[in-house]
Order: sequence, then C-alpha cells, then structure tokens
Amino acid sequence: MYKLIDGKRIASEIKKEIADEVTKLKSAGKKIPHLAAILVGNDGSSETYVAYKVKDCEEVGFKSTLIRFDNEIAETVLLDKIAELNNDPDIDGFIVQLPLPDHISEYKVIEAIDPRKDSDGFHPVNIGKMVIGLPGYLPATPYGIIELIKRYNIETSGKSCVVIGRSNIVGKPVSILLARKGTDATVTVVHSRTKEIQRIVSQADIIIAAMGSPGFVTAEMVKIGAVVIDVGTTRVSSPDTKSGFKLVGDVDFQNVAPKCSYITPVPGGVGPMTRVSLLQNTLSASKNR
Repeated sequence: MYKLIDGKRIASEIKKEIADEVTKLKSAGKKIPHLAAILVGNDGSSETYVAYKVKDCEEVGFKSTLIRFDNEIAETVLLDKIAELNNDPDIDGFIVQLPLPDHISEYKVIEAIDPRKDSDGFHPVNIGKMVIGLPGYLPATPYGIIELIKRYNIETSGKSCVVIGRSNIVGKPVSILLARKGTDATVTVVHSRTKEIQRIVSQADIIIAAMGSPGFVTAEMVKIGAVVIDVGTTRVSSPDTKSGFKLVGDVDFQNVAPKCSYITPVPGGVGPMTRVSLLQNTLSASKNR
C-alpha cells in the first residue's frame, strides 16, 4: 500500500517553525522579515498564487507587500520598480510573479533582482551557487521537493532518479540538488526529445514528473515500489467542480499510486512546499542582512 506524501501537512509544520523564529526575532527587538510580490496583469493562476503568498506571510508573522501593474506596463517601468525594491532597506526579499506579458523579457527581469533579495532563487548568481554547492537561495519548487523527500526519510543515496522535464524553474535545478553530496542520487533527465522515455522512467527508484503534460506518467512507466513526485499542475475543465475546472498532475494518479511506495497528490503535494520555500528564503535573506 502506498503512502501519500502530504505537502500540505509538511508545509504547515515548516510554517510553524518559521513563525517561532519570527516570534524570537520580535522578542529580541529585531527586524520582522518583509516579502514583496510584483504581479503584472490578471492571470487567474497567478492571482490565486499571489493571494496564497500574502496569506502565508500573515500566518508566519511576516510583513508583506503586493504591487500590481496592468498587462500594458512598459518593461522599463517594471525594471525601475525592481531597482526601487532592491534599494528599499525594509524589503528583505521579493518575487516577480511569472509568467510575464510577451513584451517583457523574463531574463532581464530575473537578472535585475538583487541576488540577496531573490526569494524565488532564480537569479543566475543563486543558480551558480547551487551548482557548485555554495550557500544561496534555492529555486522554490526544487527546494520544496528536496525538503519533502528529507522529511519523509526517503532514501536517495545511490538511488536511480529520473527527472522528467528540463525547465530552468524545476527540472534542471532539482536534478542538480538530487545529485549533490548529501543527497547522492544517480540522476537522469529526460525530456520531449528523449528516445525510449518509457523504458528509462520504468527503471527509476524515484520519479520527478515536471513536464506540464497531464497524465503523462502511466502505470506501465512505473516500477513496483517507486517514489513518485508529481510537480505538474494543469487546469482542465471539470463539470464536477463549482469553479468549472480542476487541477491535474503529470501522473495518472489512480493507476500509478497502487504501484508506488510514496506518491504526492495534486493538489496538496508539491504546491504548498513551493510557497513555504519562498518564506524560508525570505527568512534567510532577513537574517543574512
């Protein structure tokens, strides 16, 4: 029988740990961590996600600031606002919610953020530090995945791990973190151009599915006793929900779960861990200052 990896529960535990830290900072008369978020446009998923982040800050006792711009904002105006936050002594960390409108370069925006305030962990400086094992801020979703694996005491040393997807946000960084000393997995990355994906994935002890393709991982691709971490979150229409849609992952949960030792649900698996990782990065940024 598989065990469900409850990201919601683990995130809640970590939030309590962070709240205790904030209480200690208050008692010592030290600065309370302050996380800001910039939201461009009114994408439904981004709106929901940022609203959760504001709520998370309230729960742990952080200050939070939400800055909104409409879709037509000029790239220069957004970059000016980022420079302002970089220089604001009260802001410890901030994020610019992705995706951005087509006329704004995500790379320019990410590189404009001060690496010391990079709560998302996307800046090339922080990515570089991660690659060579120096302390820095880790990309939030991979950070959350590693934390889940650790807190469920899932053995990674010497295990065969297959990461499905090679994005800069999840696939690439999580493959690096899994292979680092201390985690010690043997990692293979597969993607849309990989031949014989099914054969490669079916040999894995641990599968990280981060392709953004609903139901991509089927029962035939999973060996008995594998650990499956589903990072996918795709909105699909559903007549059974009040909103008219539901979130589905990259894994055919119903048929894959019976073969697993551990598996994450969607929603309630990796998602809450991504959000709590932002808080962890912001707390570290606040302490480092």
